[in-house]
Parts: sequence; C-alpha cells; structure tokens
Amino acid sequence: MVRGDVAHRPEILAPAGDDASLAAALAAGADAVYFGLDEGLNARARAANFSVARLPELTARIHAAGAKAYLTLNTLVFEHELPVVEGFVRAAAEAGVDALIVQDPAVALLARALAPTLEVHASTQMTISSPEGARFAERLGVTRIVVPRELSLDEIGRFAAGSSVPLEVFVHGALCMSWSGQCLTSEAWGGRSANRGQCAQSCRLPYDLVVDGVQRPLGDVRYLLSPLDLAGVDAVGELARIGVASLKIEGRLKGPAYVHTTVRAYAQALEGNTDSDERARMGLTYSRGFSEGFLRGADHQHLVQGRFPKHRGVLLGRVAELGRGRVRVVAEGTLPPEPGMGVGFDLGRPEDTEPGGPLYDVEPTPDGFWLGFGPIDLSAVRPGHRVWLSGDGRLDREAQRASARPPEGRIAVTLHVAGAEGEPLRVTATSDQGSPVTVSGPMLERSHIRALDVALLREKLGAMGGTSLRTADIVTDELRPGLFAPPSALKELRRALVAACERAWVHRGHTVDPRPAAERVVADARALAPRRAWVPPSQATIVPLCRTDEQLDAVIAAGLPEVELDWMERVGLIHAVRRARDAGLRVTLATTRVQKPGEEGYDDHLRRLAPDAVLVRHWGGLETFAGLPDGQRPVVHGDFSLNVTNSVTAQHLLAIGCDTVTAAHDLDETQLLAMLAALPAERVTVVVHHHVPTFHTEHCVVAHTLSEGADFRSCGRPCEQHRVALRDRDGLDHPVVVDVGCRNTVFDARASCAPTSALRLVAAGVRRLRVEFVWETGQEAATVLAAWSDLLAGRAAPHEVSRRVAAHEQFGVTRGTLRVFA
Repeated sequence: MVRGDVAHRPEILAPAGDDASLAAALAAGADAVYFGLDEGLNARARAANFSVARLPELTARIHAAGAKAYLTLNTLVFEHELPVVEGFVRAAAEAGVDALIVQDPAVALLARALAPTLEVHASTQMTISSPEGARFAERLGVTRIVVPRELSLDEIGRFAAGSSVPLEVFVHGALCMSWSGQCLTSEAWGGRSANRGQCAQSCRLPYDLVVDGVQRPLGDVRYLLSPLDLAGVDAVGELARIGVASLKIEGRLKGPAYVHTTVRAYAQALEGNTDSDERARMGLTYSRGFSEGFLRGADHQHLVQGRFPKHRGVLLGRVAELGRGRVRVVAEGTLPPEPGMGVGFDLGRPEDTEPGGPLYDVEPTPDGFWLGFGPIDLSAVRPGHRVWLSGDGRLDREAQRASARPPEGRIAVTLHVAGAEGEPLRVTATSDQGSPVTVSGPMLERSHIRALDVALLREKLGAMGGTSLRTADIVTDELRPGLFAPPSALKELRRALVAACERAWVHRGHTVDPRPAAERVVADARALAPRRAWVPPSQATIVPLCRTDEQLDAVIAAGLPEVELDWMERVGLIHAVRRARDAGLRVTLATTRVQKPGEEGYDDHLRRLAPDAVLVRHWGGLETFAGLPDGQRPVVHGDFSLNVTNSVTAQHLLAIGCDTVTAAHDLDETQLLAMLAALPAERVTVVVHHHVPTFHTEHCVVAHTLSEGADFRSCGRPCEQHRVALRDRDGLDHPVVVDVGCRNTVFDARASCAPTSALRLVAAGVRRLRVEFVWETGQEAATVLAAWSDLLAGRAAPHEVSRRVAAHEQFGVTRGTLRVFA
C-alpha cells in the first residue's frame, strides 16, 4: 500500500505502440507515456510507432493529459546514422519531449550537447546494473536509469542507496530471457539485430536438453528459455518505499485493452487497492502466466514452466467431462467464466493448433462449471486438459469507451491571486508541469456589492471545465480584502490564463543548440583523453581467449605473447594465471558480463591477481579499473558487451579509461570500416573467430532442469558435474556455460570466422584480432591458432583458413544484416 504509508508516489509509465494504445494509456491516467519513431532507432521496430513529423502533436496531446512524453531512441547507432540521430534529438527537443530513453552512449552525449534541458534516461538496453555502473551513466548526463529486470527488490534498494540517479523499474509485461542489451540470438540465428529493434523471439522457440552429449527427456517441457510474464503489482509498495521514480509497464506491441487495464490496476495498487480479480483481468488481455520475475530473487523452478511460449490468459481449471458442444470443468482459478469470454484448451502441444472459442453459456456446478460453445471442434479435448480463459471483449470495449474523448482536467493548478485597490488583479498559476504562469486582469476597485473571496474566485476564475486544467486550490494571501472586479472580466482573465498555461505547459519545448554536435563531442573527448602507457602492437597480432586448461596449453605451445582468460571459477583462474605467467605470457582477465549491486567482489578478486590487463565487460568494471591510481591500474580493454558501434561512443570510452574497445557484433564490415575511419583503428579490437555468445541469462537452465533448487544456495551446483547444451530445431547443440556469478551464456554451436574481412581490417589499421574458444579441445584450439597465424604471416589464404578451422566464414554474427564482402 502506498497512500498513507509512504510519502513518495512513483509515476506509472505506460507503453504506446500506436494511437489507440496512447489514447488508452492517457484515459487510464498514466503519469507518463513512452513511444518510438517509425523512422527507426527504436527497440520495438515491429510496433506501429509514430513519425517524427507528429512529435509536436503527440507531446501536446500527452502534456494536455497531465502526463510526460518519453521518446525511445533505444538502439545502437552506426557511424553513418549519427547525423540522423542529431535530427531526431533536435526534433524531440523542439517538440517538447520530456526525456529520451537511450541505449547508445552516443545518443546521450549528443542530446547533452544539443539540448541540455532535455532529460536522458538510460534504457535497460544500456545494462546499467549497479551503483558503479551508474557513475558511468552520470558522466553521460543521464538523469534516470531503467534498471535491468534481473534485479531483486533488495538489489534495487542497494542500487538506490548507492546512487543519486533516480531509478525506473519494470513492474509488468513480457520478460526477456537474456539480459537486455546482451542478447545476440537474433543476429546469430535470425538474420537481424535485437539491439536494432528487430528481436527474433528466439527465447520462445522449443529446445531439447542435452546433458553430457545425451538428450534428456523432459516430457512436455520444451520451451526452456521462455519465461512467464512479469506481474509485480504486489511489489509496488516496497518499490515506493525504496524511492524509485517510475513503475514501467512493458508492451508497445500490445493493444489498448492491455494498456488500459494494466495502467488502471497499477494506479489502484498505488492507492493500496489490489485484488485477485484485477490481476486476472490483466491476464485476460495478455499473459503467458504471471510471476514476480526476479523481484523476490531468483527462482529457477518457477520462472520458466516450459510448456508454452505464447498468450494463455487465466487458468480456469481442468476438463472433467465432455458432452455435445459442452465441457464440464473443475475450477482451479478464481475468475468465474461468463458468456462472451474466450476459452482455450491446453493439449500440451502448443506448436499445434489448439481448440477454443467464445463461451455461449455457463452453468455453475458444485466444483466448477459446464461451459457451452458454438460450432467448434472439441474432438482432441480430453479429461485432464487444462482450460484457460483467453480474453474478454468487455475489456476491449471498456478501453474504447474510455479513449473516445480526450482527458480533461488532468493538470492540477494552484491559483495565487494578488492585488490591491487601484492595481490590476494578478493571477499566478503553478503546477508540476513547468514554471509558474502569471497573467494580469482588470483594475481592482473598492467593493460596493460582493467582494472577491475564494468562493467567488473559484466560481468565476477557477471553473476550467473542458480544458486540460483543474483548479486544485486558490491562495489569496496577497489579495487585499474588500475588493471588486466585474464577473465578465474574471471570465476573460480565466480564458487568458488557460491559454497562457497551455502555451507554457502543453506546448513547451527546449532550447536547441544549432551547431552540429557529433564533431564537438568527439573533439571534447579527444581533448580530455589522457596519455596512456599502453602502446598498441606495431603489427597485427592474434589475441586468444581461453576458457579451459587444454586451450591454455595450446596458446602456450603456439608461442603467442598474450592470452585472455575467462574462467568459470576462482580457484582454476588462479592456477591458470600462474601457468600463463610462468610461460612468459601477458595475462588479461575477463570480468563478468554484468555486475549486480553487491557483486564488487568479483572485480576485487581480479584486481588482487594483478593482471597485465582487464577485459572489461560491464560499465561498473570500467569505472573500477580505469579509476585505479597509476601503478595499480592495469591496461583496460573494453569488450564487445559494451556495444561500441560508432566513433562518438568509442572516443568517449577511450577518453574515460579504455585503452582499447572491441567492436560490437552488430556491425557488418562496411559499418565497422566507417567507424574505424573516424578512430585510431589500432585501439579497436575485432573478434574474428568465435562462437557467438547468444543468450546471457540470470535464469539458470542447468539448475532448472538438473536440480530442484531455486537458486545457487539450493541447486547443488550440477553445472560442476555436467556439460549441458540446448538442441534447436535444426539439431544443433548450443553450449551452455555457467559463469562465476551463476549466470548462463548460451553459445552458438557453430564457430564463425572472418579471414577475408580480417585482412581488410588489418589494412585499415586494426592490430588486435581476437580468437575465442568455448568447448574446443586443446588440439582444436591449436589448429585454429595455427591457421590464423599462417593467415597473418601470408602463409595461408582466407579460404584455406576457413577450411582448416571447419567454420563458416561470416563477419559479425548474422547473414543478412552483418555480411561478408568478397
């Protein structure tokens, strides 16, 4: 409960993928709305979205409803798109957008340079997951952080306590299986990029479990990476007490009934009103089944049920008996069925068409209901099958009725009335929508009839019906008593006041710097960049990344000067560091891919091992290692997970502490070469041979399938006894590797390599070419290293390298958007 329990009320932030959903969000009373552009740079490219030309109209409409307008520019940006981004930022600022939600640091930097008063919110796609990472966001000018969905309430509290940046928390909607901004499945398997708004929904596909090379039967559990949807309605009070700024509802691909019903439910929850029927109504509009996600911590047995990947609705019960066009159901849910509701029968085979249809009649029984249907085929339905309520047309009609007329009176105004005899009447309106607005009216006279008082002022001046304003209070402390103004003059003053307030608050905009921004941002970063002790190699070199002792043996035998170590557990890493040093190698240690609040110990452990360099994979690690004093600071290599796709982001990272950055896997060769042309190319590492790290998940597939444990404390660590893979529909086995934080990375079964592109990249100035191993044996690693060494030495042609390493030639991670140019 919030009202009367805590003083802080977070905003409710609603999705709007089209006009109908926007109207539904505003009608339901959303405090803010987020939406994207159909011109691009929007993480929900499949939504209808809105055009840049409509931004002034949209923001005015949202502001008139007393809400804020947040524009999503939450994808990665390629080099040639930087001028386009500038145009979007200018248009948003001039239209009065209240904040941008961004993934790419470049967008934040450009927004700060172009429109300093325009707020910038770090999208969950930026993976700001700890107070240490928040320091990086603050350098960008970020004014709010959308925290990852993987954080628990306790971790969100620690985050809030450790950072002054306001936090926004997802409370409802679909859960991504992978950490946002860290999913490469769409690139690897779908020919498109989730970091570019084109998620291929690979987590909703069926997979078989392979344990130690043998398929493990799991019955009807097929969808091992498809989580239940998030419903955090019971956590809103705790989030309010933590002090989060915003409660975010996912769903720009959902319809107006979903938006309207969900916004209303969370608004009621903030008032302390929650009930099971309200939760069920949310489920009728869209649900794969509800959970609290990670808000109460990890529960690997509950988050993924694995039986279906799509909308189910609300569980009604199980089939007990069948009649002609009728089915008797034993109730298990709380929401009673009513004629007109949709019903679906769960046959345990979601890949097949499942029967269902609208209810014609409902007859209660002692333990459930007889359900009557029209002409639908129930021949496949059997006793024991689950029955779901899948929709209710009344919710659609309710959203349509509520959205039919624009909201009125949503901007609460306090009127401060002042004046003395012989002076004009002055009224100053204040609200939470912007700066105070003052207008002046008629000259005040001594009253001979009825003096101005609060009641008269409310009647003549405060009656704002039919407008976006609502008079909440009238203050007359500075109005002398016994004064008079004609009622007609008061009404005229009211009209002038409403017009002035709407100009200031509804049609508000930001001042925009007319100068081009990208060149200024890059020049400022270069001016700030300190001189580094690290010197890039003079010639192109292979940099191997190992995960096993056998692979390290191969690197040592190959005589390479440097190795990167990415170990699953700490004791093995200590031994690997010692062996590599004894062999005379420079040692680089990889951080975890992400860092949650309270996980600083992982970086501290790496620091105590005194590596020559650190491969930084999360923003907190960059802040930690780049901030060490001279003499203690290792070389800092930024990894692919920092998502560097343009020179603005790259130059900023080089300025604040990276000695090198790794090109993101979203770039194709042309895009990468364009970025390299604007950078010191010798400070860019390119991964040229690897198994794409597709999913990176907080949910542990190994614990879910090979134990009864909810988390690492109770799972018994089967990952230490077994090698697990996921087999896709094509029969490919994708390795699942568990890191020191018990997070899973699912690697592509196939190795990708790019020897043809590599030679062109070397010609463009790249000096560090990384080769990564996952489950390769020592002999396989030795073969790969020898082939790549021969390529750089001119002893092997690119096609011969591909043949020797038995990998398909592919630069980046997809065929299609990330191409190899012969």
